[in-house]
Amino acid sequence: MQDFEDSKDKVLMGVERRSLLISEPEKRWIAYHEAGHALVSRMIPGSDPVHKVTIIPRGQALGLTQRLPLDDKRIYSRAYCLDQLAIMLAGREAEQLVFDDLSTGAHNDIDNASTLARKMVCEWGMSEIVGPLTFGSPSEEIFLGRELGVRRTFSEETARTIDSEIRRIIDEQATRARNIVTSRRDKLDALAKALLERETLTGDEVDRALGIELPEPKPKPAEPVAG
Repeated sequence: MQDFEDSKDKVLMGVERRSLLISEPEKRWIAYHEAGHALVSRMIPGSDPVHKVTIIPRGQALGLTQRLPLDDKRIYSRAYCLDQLAIMLAGREAEQLVFDDLSTGAHNDIDNASTLARKMVCEWGMSEIVGPLTFGSPSEEIFLGRELGVRRTFSEETARTIDSEIRRIIDEQATRARNIVTSRRDKLDALAKALLERETLTGDEVDRALGIELPEPKPKPAEPVAG
């Protein structure tokens, strides 16, 4: 089963790069960043369960928090999207809380959060101010299978409204994540410490580090007696 688990992690999270040397200060920074993601994800009711958290470099990432949904999702509610934004931005907020500084480690999180917030406003009608309208249609000119640009179909005033709504959504969820890591600083420290000691934590180990009681395992049914 361990071989299956390792293979699954390799597919979902990328290949481990243990040969990459990381200094202790950088490792501590990464641990708090990932602890922020895991803590906020665990504290938001109904979010996808944390499967594994690691500070071992995998693929292009120096650390990773892997969450797996309980079932397949094909429709995403506005509340679910907002939860994802808070979780994406939690690593950055944890860095700022602990180190009173920011790093380049949040680059991918910011990129994904910006993309998601823009889709919410411009494609999915999830902004009450902008309304149920689509803004920006892809150009029909295709080169090597890629879109060359987006044809402008709205005014400058509308563009400013869209930008304002995207910023508002991201700022609100960043504040939400900041409030969670700040009010639960002791749990953030405990989770970062566990990561520094063990480097990789499963979802159950994350819960133990956070002091969350795990459900009792169900007893196995009795074996039928032969004869």
